[in-house]
Amino acid sequence: MKTLSVTTRANQELVDITGEVQGAVRDLGIEDGVCFIYTPHTTAAITINENADPDVKRDILKGLDHFQLEKVDFAHMEGNSPSHVKSSLVGCSQAVFVEGGRLLLGTWQGIYFCEFDGPRTRKVLVKVLGGAEPCRKKALQRKTGRGGDNQL
Repeated sequence: MKTLSVTTRANQELVDITGEVQGAVRDLGIEDGVCFIYTPHTTAAITINENADPDVKRDILKGLDHFQLEKVDFAHMEGNSPSHVKSSLVGCSQAVFVEGGRLLLGTWQGIYFCEFDGPRTRKVLVKVLGGAEPCRKKALQRKTGRGGDNQL
């Protein structure tokens, strides 16, 4: 598992972390499997959306603000209940397939860290679970003591 650090500069912000996540996948060395991206914060989130047009990030934040959560009389006394609600709506994790060591994202897709209570420095955890084939191959190598050319 790799831990990424994301520093935000605004109270609400979407930060493109696609390159950092791809770098973590490369560093972890798993060619095929599933990459899990998770943030352990209750006022932040992870989403996948278009990364070609910067207006999309602004529109997502504008859409969430349209709920006017700041006008709700929340019981939580810290004053950041709207941030907690936005985090719950967007979600704290995403899963992306990995093939050939690359994230299988759509042409226009990027992975975003969503800050709803910043600015802060936050953590994003990246874990890649390999597919069954590499695991079976390694188990066979251990069992037979031979290299990777064995038939499975």
